[in-house]
Amino acid sequence: MEKVGRYGFMAEPFHCDFSGRLFMGHLGNHMLNAADFHSTDRGFGMKRLMTMQRSWVLSRLAIEMTEMPQQYTRFNVETWVENAMRYFTSRNFCVVGPSEGAGEGAVYGYGRSIWAMIDTESRQPTDLFAIDNGAINDWIEKDKPCPIDKGGRVRMSPDAQLVREIDTFYNDVDINGHINSIKYIEHVLDLWPLDWYRKHAVRRFEIAYVAEAHAGDRLAFYREQTADSEFCVRICKDGDVEVARSKASFV
Repeated sequence: MEKVGRYGFMAEPFHCDFSGRLFMGHLGNHMLNAADFHSTDRGFGMKRLMTMQRSWVLSRLAIEMTEMPQQYTRFNVETWVENAMRYFTSRNFCVVGPSEGAGEGAVYGYGRSIWAMIDTESRQPTDLFAIDNGAINDWIEKDKPCPIDKGGRVRMSPDAQLVREIDTFYNDVDINGHINSIKYIEHVLDLWPLDWYRKHAVRRFEIAYVAEAHAGDRLAFYREQTADSEFCVRICKDGDVEVARSKASFV
């Protein structure tokens, strides 16, 4: 089995925005599905980990796109493990169009992610090398390029303005029992009105997850413009408990 997995998807019409291009949130879902398919095929997927009281949780995600797939377009998400440490592993993605003849299709963009393995009872990070004596090391691929910035800490000043508060419900919660990683992305991108997206497209989106939120928590979104067409957003619950930070760059 190859170290790099490739999984096919389609930009289904009801997963696309008014411009006919795939929503960033749905692209994120496809990336997370590809990550699960890849890890399951190689023996360290969610289904098996759940039998051991373990689970993967997403810690960081950065997506940088030159173009989003148009509706009905079939495309592939390639994914591979770039590195593994005791408590965290880094996984990359490449979004590529269908093959053109004997060659590869056009590259739409790339993604970078950091994952932690947690104990589902204590909710604390656990040693991922304890699974099959560190077998994840057999799947590390260091040579395949992922030419986007890894990103870093999203820095914001205390002057960020509260722009929205929302309640969370059943549809916000995922298999780990907390607010779904992709739901945060959707809620952040909803901070801009429809007219903004008639003139702008998301070039890069990155998010770091700091703490868990659960159904019933009220989330507050603080936004600050940090550069031309670049904004940072801090998400808090219970007043000032930070749960995530993100950065969106538009063109």
